Amino acid sequence: MVIPMSFEFVRELPTPAQIKEEYPIPPELLQKKEARDRQIADVITGKSDKFLVIIGPCSADNEDSVCEYINRLARVNEKVKDKLILIPRIYTNKPRTTGEGYKGIVHQPDPEKKPDFLAGLAAMRKMHIRAIQESGLTAADEMLYPENWPYVSDILSYVAIGARSVEDQQHRLTVSGFDVPAGMKNPTSGDLSVMLNSVYAAQHPHSFIYRGWEVNTTGNELTHTVLRGATNKHGNSIPNYHYEDLNLLLEMYGKMDLKNPACVIDANHSNSGKQFEQQIRIVKEVMHSRKLSRDIRELVKGVMVESYLEEGCQKVGGGVYGKSITDPCLGWEDSEKLIYDIAESQ
Repeated sequence: MVIPMSFEFVRELPTPAQIKEEYPIPPELLQKKEARDRQIADVITGKSDKFLVIIGPCSADNEDSVCEYINRLARVNEKVKDKLILIPRIYTNKPRTTGEGYKGIVHQPDPEKKPDFLAGLAAMRKMHIRAIQESGLTAADEMLYPENWPYVSDILSYVAIGARSVEDQQHRLTVSGFDVPAGMKNPTSGDLSVMLNSVYAAQHPHSFIYRGWEVNTTGNELTHTVLRGATNKHGNSIPNYHYEDLNLLLEMYGKMDLKNPACVIDANHSNSGKQFEQQIRIVKEVMHSRKLSRDIRELVKGVMVESYLEEGCQKVGGGVYGKSITDPCLGWEDSEKLIYDIAESQ
């Protein structure tokens, strides 16, 4: 008897090992990544007083424009590297609240064509590797699908776990096996205890089933919090980047047995109400709060900013090079100035 299934198994995709073999990261780039990883980890642990700026497009939709953006970022990095560590956003998976819309380059290497996951996995690695080759900067990505981690484990220096993923058991357990910093965002409800419980889970060792294997992890002590604002029952944005919010998080950290208390502020999403131009004001307020309190300065290790070559956003197929096809972003000129302002404040 054949049992009907709602899944159509289209084709078996290459394993992470096969993709890595076909698109390897050259040894000299691996050395750059290892050096960057140490620098970023030192910020999270407090060994370094540099400040993280995780900045770039909402979604990495086009290799050429993304790499042009990152090359510009690298030139700015040379001017601020004594105070800041710039981490480009190369977000290759885009969460969609309703499941509709562009889901990132892994789904659609060409946003105007149908999904092609085989081509998408290749496009993801090619873009990340090209970015490192041209700029020397290793990137951040969002781990929307925890089973995809092995495809990028050798090229990422930072991972974000989104507001809709942070309560998921598989995300928490998978992060416990990462060897790079992972930022756990507060859920869309704004419940900080959920975020902190996620950090606790990821900082400890676990045994679980992963990609068909029984695995053990050692725990990731570089897991930390990311404040991205919340949404109330009426759909209104509730920011959580203010001085009082940071003090509350500091107090809650003090009640839990967590390693390396650290927080990154996401200046967009519900903190800005998706009013992208407000990111400038929000970042400056965060930097001011760090000046007012030594404890907050030690807690807040960085900011996240959505930024691209052109400001705003457009629909898929809009035709404007370097303009977001998902959430609206700051343009390059405002972004460059903001980075210099952060360095001066730091």
